[in-house]
Formats: sequence, C-alpha cells, structure tokens
Amino acid sequence: MHKPTGQASVAMERFGWIERPGREFPFFNNQPARISGPQWLLLMAAAAAGLLVVTLPIAWPWPPAGRLIPSVLLALIPLACLRWVAPGHWQSLFARVSARDVLWMFCFALLNIVVTVAVGLMLTSVMPQATNPGATMLQASGPWERVIIFANMAPQLLGEELITILPFLALMALFTQRLGARRKTAVVAAWLLSAALFGLMHLPTYGWNVVQCLAIIGTARLVLTLPWIMTKNLWVSTGAHIINDWTLFGMGLLGGGALLWTPPGV
Repeated sequence: MHKPTGQASVAMERFGWIERPGREFPFFNNQPARISGPQWLLLMAAAAAGLLVVTLPIAWPWPPAGRLIPSVLLALIPLACLRWVAPGHWQSLFARVSARDVLWMFCFALLNIVVTVAVGLMLTSVMPQATNPGATMLQASGPWERVIIFANMAPQLLGEELITILPFLALMALFTQRLGARRKTAVVAAWLLSAALFGLMHLPTYGWNVVQCLAIIGTARLVLTLPWIMTKNLWVSTGAHIINDWTLFGMGLLGGGALLWTPPGV
C-alpha cells in the first residue's frame, strides 16, 4: 500500500475529534505565505517586546485610562511585525465569528474555570501560592477604575493570545520543517511548549513561583489554546480568554478575594 501524500496525507494527520475540516493553521506549510526562520525569530522578538511593555514599571500618562496603552501595544507590536514579514496575510490569524463560535467561547471558558479551580485547590493543599496583583488592585479600586480594569482586559488578552499563538506556529514550523516531525506530533509539542512558555511569562506576576505558573497558568493555557486548535481563529480563543478572566476576576471581586489566585492574566 502506498503512503498517502498531499492533501490526503494532511487530512489523515488532523485531529478529527477537535479540528474543524476546511481550515488549516495559518503560515503552516507555507500557506498562505512562507515565513522563514529569521522572520520567525523576528516575530518572537516582537512578542517579547510586547510583553516587556506590559511588565516593565513604566509610568504611563493619563491614569487610570492610560493602562490601556501597554495593553494595546502588547497586541499591536507583534501584529505590526507579522504584517511586515507577511504583507497582506496577517489577517489569516482571524476569521468571521459565527454563533457556534460564541457558544464554544463560553464552553471553553467554563471548562477552563473548572480545570483551573480544581488544579488551584489541589496545589493549595501542598504549597503556598502568590496572589494575583491585578485581583488585589481590583479589590482596592473604585467603581470607575474597575470599569477601566475590566475594559483593559480585552486588548491585553488579545495580546496574550498573540504572544502564545505566534510561538505555537513558530514551533510547528520548527518541528515540521527543521526536525521532520509529523503534523500531529508538531501540534502536540507546540501546544505543550507554548503553554509552558505562557506560564513562565507570568513568573514576575506570581512572585517567581515556578510550580504555580506551570501548574495553574500553564494548565489554563492548555485549555485556552484548544479553541484555537479547533477553529484556527484567534477571535475565538481570545473570546474564551476574556470570558474566563472576566468571570474569575468578577467572582474574586464578589467573593471578597476568595479566588484571587486563579485568574491567569499577565
């Protein structure tokens, strides 16, 4: 029996239980455009620059509304870089959002809340955990500042999705083009490694607690990447992430801080 090639081979390499047919990962296998190794490195540098903008102690003007500036830059810097290295194709990360997609946003957000709370409770029983400073700030803020904080989550979480999914795609390119891995192997490896990287990005936020960042934040990222793998649409994973964080921060606010450790925001 001959080994399948071309489109048939790609179809057999898909995870049919979660991946929708008819849409492939953007910039995988040179579609819709080729991104070279040096260009991927440039994109990773842009993602790192966006992360630095939101983590460095910069005194942004016009507080509290000025908090929107670094959040917008977190998304804008890697998007601008992608537009430069793949002109005319940066929109490939996004697609039209259907009613079914909105439903999946809520489903994955709910799944992530259940998983995150379960992992957090298990970890609490064996080791102390650092408090999320964003949740603490929310508790101490007035009504107008709270509106700004919740509004700020939207561009910030879009940026978080970009600095997760761009490394995901870069890792897929590395594993398939450089290491000769099959598509399924590359997807799983990129899923795991990008989640671990996302968790480690939160080390300054959680007092450099490696276990907490990998176990709680990394696990949350594994769940939140699933809608991306399903739809190849960054709007869907971003929507699930926003619903997740709004819900967790809202629960922490209404519950007097009982869930301050759970939200996985930067």
